[in-house]
Amino acid sequence: MKILLATILAVPLLAQAQTPQAAASDAAAKPVAGIPVTNQLVISKCGACHTRDEKGDMLRISWERGTPEAWEEALKRMMRLRGVKLTPEEARAILKYLATDHGLAPEEAKPVMYYAEKRIQDETIIPNDNVKGACANCHALARPLSWRRTAEDWKDLANLHIALYPQADEAFRLGINAGGFDEGQHHAEPGAPLPVDIALEYLAKAAPLDTPEWAAWHARMRAPKLDGKWMVTAYLPGKGKFIGEMEIEKAAGTDDEFNTKTKLTAIKDGSSISRTGHILIYAGYAWRGKSKGPAAASTPNDLNSETREVMWVSPDQNTAEGRWFWGEYQEFGFDVKLQRASADPTLLGNDVTMLKTGSSGDRVRLIGESLPAQVSASDLDFGTGVTVKRVVSHTPTEIVAEVDVAANAVPGKRDIAFKRSVLQSAIAVYDRIDYVKVTPDSALAHLGSDVHPKGFQQFEAIAYQRGEDGKPHTADDVELGPIDVSWSMEEFYSSYGDDDREFVGSLSAAGLFTPSSDGPNPQRQFSKNNYGNVWVVATAKDLKDKDGRPLVGKSYLVVTVPTYIKWDQPEVDGQ
Repeated sequence: MKILLATILAVPLLAQAQTPQAAASDAAAKPVAGIPVTNQLVISKCGACHTRDEKGDMLRISWERGTPEAWEEALKRMMRLRGVKLTPEEARAILKYLATDHGLAPEEAKPVMYYAEKRIQDETIIPNDNVKGACANCHALARPLSWRRTAEDWKDLANLHIALYPQADEAFRLGINAGGFDEGQHHAEPGAPLPVDIALEYLAKAAPLDTPEWAAWHARMRAPKLDGKWMVTAYLPGKGKFIGEMEIEKAAGTDDEFNTKTKLTAIKDGSSISRTGHILIYAGYAWRGKSKGPAAASTPNDLNSETREVMWVSPDQNTAEGRWFWGEYQEFGFDVKLQRASADPTLLGNDVTMLKTGSSGDRVRLIGESLPAQVSASDLDFGTGVTVKRVVSHTPTEIVAEVDVAANAVPGKRDIAFKRSVLQSAIAVYDRIDYVKVTPDSALAHLGSDVHPKGFQQFEAIAYQRGEDGKPHTADDVELGPIDVSWSMEEFYSSYGDDDREFVGSLSAAGLFTPSSDGPNPQRQFSKNNYGNVWVVATAKDLKDKDGRPLVGKSYLVVTVPTYIKWDQPEVDGQ
């Protein structure tokens, strides 16, 4: 898999962007030792282009480490652009080797897990506008940070961008001003480093090939031993908390693949779902898999839907966390946590998320595992100001407690403790609800057709109390949990005669937005498509503001056309 000729030709382009200081620094830099490639399949399939030296180092490959998704993307690119021929079995074997022996340490992968989990969120890891402009104009910064490379290899990656993507050169030179702006608006001083220079310097320091984390993990990495019973806690927007258990069994003839059987029960209504799946563990911690229910999915948000599973297994192999997601745009998903089942009493979840100061006789249902036959009020602790009055009932898997909250109890998140088991920040004490926030606060949905599936959006209304500073909408505000609301849509006025609310789609009583169909609509002015902008409005059914009016929250929703070109989807689940 030789470096593309276009990439080689692009080297002078990037060299022009480098400062004399950077060039001098490069000349003085010592070569970095590579990671020898020992897998015979990789050597035979990749060695024709990625030459191997006497140390076993292969061109480019030995100076890179990446997540399973990153390596899979690289494999697909070689197959598309370089004509590499691989059977599915060969591709899986190569991916397994590279993502494990040339992978990331758990500590390196965890900060960018949201990228593999297909979460839509604002990135907080971008250090400055230069890095944002050079790297995050086209994709999340988590994408390059899913790799570890030498400084030289980061430059090779930038050259590859220039060779393959014409717009990359503009972003590298103009940064956040790229796209619709004149190059003259870039007022850098003569000889000053360009955004690409600053980004490459950042990446070389933030994501180098050699790190203490990888050195330690590569030494202590061991085969996953996940067999047995695990307790599962999950949260699905619009449907709430789920509690259950998972049985994991090693797949025959493998050390890193497992079959799973899961049963989850909704705390809200007691409904249950069962799922079976198959997972593969890369690098001793990176859980990738699929699971599905016993029946075919009948609705877009059906809990029988086949999901992708992206999880991070703790180095001690006793806990795991991540997301199980599905949908044409991965818009539906469980937030999932696993912990090994234990003979010790263990709390898993609670049904009530908020307690008001000065209230009495509030009942809180606690879900657990291996709870003892004898339970007393003194075994439970909700923190200062909350008194457990009595235990109403209990079973080996459930405790119902009655609590009183002092009028002067300090508002904020509380732990719930039962003996040595603790649910951290599981319940909030509040004196009043100050506002309602609709999540996500800005959202995107896609129209659909017979050819292009729709992209949906699930909304939730979350109550908040102002924090200790007494000001709402600040960082110390206390999240109280979902509340019961009525859903509606309002026009977002962006042009004269806006009528988007009538055509973009519909909103269910549970906050699920279903977009309309794609295509010209003769009922609209100029027969335009059904895209548009609206406000999604949540009106609290039982909560009032200080003036006696219902509390209201809003989210901005853009309903746009389908994704007509579907890019590669990750398939690193071992199927």
